[in-house]
Amino acid sequence: MAQQERAVRTRRAVLEAAAVVFAEHGYTAATVADILKTAGVTKGALYFHFDSKEALAKGVLELQTAQALPEQEVKLQEVVDVAMTVAHRLRHEPLLRAGARLSSDPAGIKYYGSAWPLWVDVLTEVLTEAHQRGETLAHVVPREVAELVVSAFNGVQLYAQLETGLDDVEYRASVLLKHLLPSVASPAVLMRLDVAPDRGARVVRAALDALEPEPAPA
Repeated sequence: MAQQERAVRTRRAVLEAAAVVFAEHGYTAATVADILKTAGVTKGALYFHFDSKEALAKGVLELQTAQALPEQEVKLQEVVDVAMTVAHRLRHEPLLRAGARLSSDPAGIKYYGSAWPLWVDVLTEVLTEAHQRGETLAHVVPREVAELVVSAFNGVQLYAQLETGLDDVEYRASVLLKHLLPSVASPAVLMRLDVAPDRGARVVRAALDALEPEPAPA
């Protein structure tokens, strides 16, 4: 069991190191040597888990949607929360920045794919439930909206990266949703949605608090 746990930790450390290198250099310029140096593991340990740089990129992308967010009474709020927590995490987590960079690199996508379809699937599922509950306008097609949100969000985060190094990405994501949601949400639901720039930070904090173990009784 201890050996298995050690292997899991090593795999995660390698992926996080790969994310740091991919986020800084992109796929083409990144080297396995750089990833080894950042991870602080042996070449054998790395190749035990990943047989190539391509496999490392795929591993980083597979983790992009691995986030557990609190359920909300209004399902459209969960759509907002996905976007706003990603915006928040982009500023603080190399793993998310690496995913964004890898997913926008035409030179590498043919080798390792993109996280965009994963995010579309996540949002489509939530939007479908919101639509079934009557939270959306009648004309809404959940997958179309999911694809629109993902593509528009990636344009916003790229612009924020170029303009401010992501310093204002949460504000820009908030503006995007503020203007997009009136064409999606029913008026009664729209008034209840929280799209404030700090929404992502608050939801991430709540998710972390929910994971903390309760103190043992005295």
